[in-house]
Amino acid sequence: MKANVSDMLLHLQNEVLEAIAYGEALESIGRVLCERAEVLAPGAICSILTVDRDGRLHPLASPSLPTHYSNALDGLPIGPDVGSCGTAAYLGQPVNVTDIATDPLWAKYKTLPLPLGLKSCWSSPITARDGRVVGTFAFYHRTNIGPTQLEERIVSTCLHLCTIAMEHKEVQDRNHRLAYFDTLTDLPNRGHFNQLLRTRITNNRPFGLLFVDIDHLKSINDTMGHVFGDVFIRTLAGRIGAADPAMPACRMGGDEFALLVDNCASDIALQAAAEKVLASAAGLIEVGHHTVSPSVTIGGALFGRDGSDAETLYQNADFALYHAKEKHRGGFVPFRTDLRSAMIENINLVSMVDKALDEGRMLAHYQPIVRLDTGEIVGLEALARLRTEDGTIIAAGQFQPALADPRIAYRLTDCMLAEVAADIRNWLDQGLPIQHVGINVTTGDFQRGDLKQRIVSTFEAARVPLKHIILEVNEAVYMGGTDRMVAKAVEDLRNMGVLAALDDFGTGFASLTHLLSFPIDVIKIDKSFVDRIATDAPSAVIVGGIIDIARKLNMRIVAEGVETAVQAAFLADLGCSLGQGYLFSRPCGAADVTTLLGAFAQGVKTPMPAAAAPLPIRRLRAS
Repeated sequence: MKANVSDMLLHLQNEVLEAIAYGEALESIGRVLCERAEVLAPGAICSILTVDRDGRLHPLASPSLPTHYSNALDGLPIGPDVGSCGTAAYLGQPVNVTDIATDPLWAKYKTLPLPLGLKSCWSSPITARDGRVVGTFAFYHRTNIGPTQLEERIVSTCLHLCTIAMEHKEVQDRNHRLAYFDTLTDLPNRGHFNQLLRTRITNNRPFGLLFVDIDHLKSINDTMGHVFGDVFIRTLAGRIGAADPAMPACRMGGDEFALLVDNCASDIALQAAAEKVLASAAGLIEVGHHTVSPSVTIGGALFGRDGSDAETLYQNADFALYHAKEKHRGGFVPFRTDLRSAMIENINLVSMVDKALDEGRMLAHYQPIVRLDTGEIVGLEALARLRTEDGTIIAAGQFQPALADPRIAYRLTDCMLAEVAADIRNWLDQGLPIQHVGINVTTGDFQRGDLKQRIVSTFEAARVPLKHIILEVNEAVYMGGTDRMVAKAVEDLRNMGVLAALDDFGTGFASLTHLLSFPIDVIKIDKSFVDRIATDAPSAVIVGGIIDIARKLNMRIVAEGVETAVQAAFLADLGCSLGQGYLFSRPCGAADVTTLLGAFAQGVKTPMPAAAAPLPIRRLRAS
């Protein structure tokens, strides 16, 4: 008999190890163990339970016990008096109860086994190599007996096999989680999302796809640190994932998430789903001394109408998100056919500007800033121009969408800094009285945190003092959720002698109170106000008020887009002393600016008369 048992245990061991190697389910392996153990130990009824990391029991295999018995144990917390199995798991050692009816360990639970005729239970903990109890292996009997030597031998073998099988399952689960779940947020990752998307497309039932982008995440990381940033992402991910249990949420990477909206067949339903996410994401997030009000932007597409394959649907939802980030931050934009055309056009523009930068075809043109009373040139604004491969010069307005790409904006600013520094050095070497040149910067220039170093190194290399630069920052850059970072960077440059101008004032989100907190030397009134100043009384009142406030704050005012002598006269009457626009000159290249400075710069002996100023300058052929 001993030899026979040994052979049977060896066969059982080989059978289980082979099942593990072939990837059989843990439940199937547990069932085999129970069935073979019951054959080896006649009269024994076998049960295997697992113990989760929260210390709760879950049935794995008990083929000879009724389902209701196993279900009653599911989720039961282990403890010092939780039957044989719960107590064995709690103590980490075998527990032998020979009389369930009277043993205090079973006082709360004896009504479960006694009606089945079960009178004794011997349970042993299944222990992983790191010492954790991961399960229990138990023999029940219908008599009041303890384990025999044979049963001890059987259980010893089964415990060893259970440990191997359960640890193998843990490794599989861990690898699966690493492959299909995001480690920071615990949400399904991009690979898992692709599976879910393919399944829904195969099922061919209506659903919607939402792409969610966290607004200004890079700025949060840059200003508050990545520790806060990680908590911020994790918190928002939890909110997005909890927006609706019926909408599985996945983290696609970085600041982007995706949600699949089942049974969604209309824009109204997609809009409702997006609004759930927007509402769920709202609410202050506080970590330590930092508090941020989060904002997300969403784009969406419908399966079928907006794409019947994964690639098209994905791309169109992405187009919608891109458009939402450009035009409707903090809101939702559904896909429309025209968005694809606009996106492709933007991609082509980015490619065109990228290539022009590589080939040295981006140029700096300049528009004079003049005194309205004398017509003298007191400064210039540098404006980017692109020379096409056929030699045509095109203005920035024709490739402006490409500058929404931070990489392109960054590269263009570097190009403009180098061009402007070289031109200023040339004018200074000629003895021309150049005062300031305004250089436009974008959000992309502030995101890497190195704008000061770039400006200083470029102008030091050209031997140009920083006092000749005016940094032009528009309201959208100041107010686009990055105002603290931008304001600090601008203040650092002002401390080194650079002047700062608030460009396009009146078109963005700033209020007059921000003039007290933004580091500003110059306010540039947007052309939209100047256009109506002579015909629209409210515009004149607003401009007059801005001029008066700026003067009292010791800030200079420049009116942009001055195109008529009537506008210039109105501005002068309101107290504005400086203007720029087609009335004085179109933007022109450095060679033409050299001529203008030689004739009309403030400080030359024969500046142009104010009344006649526009005419000789406007005769220049400029872009």
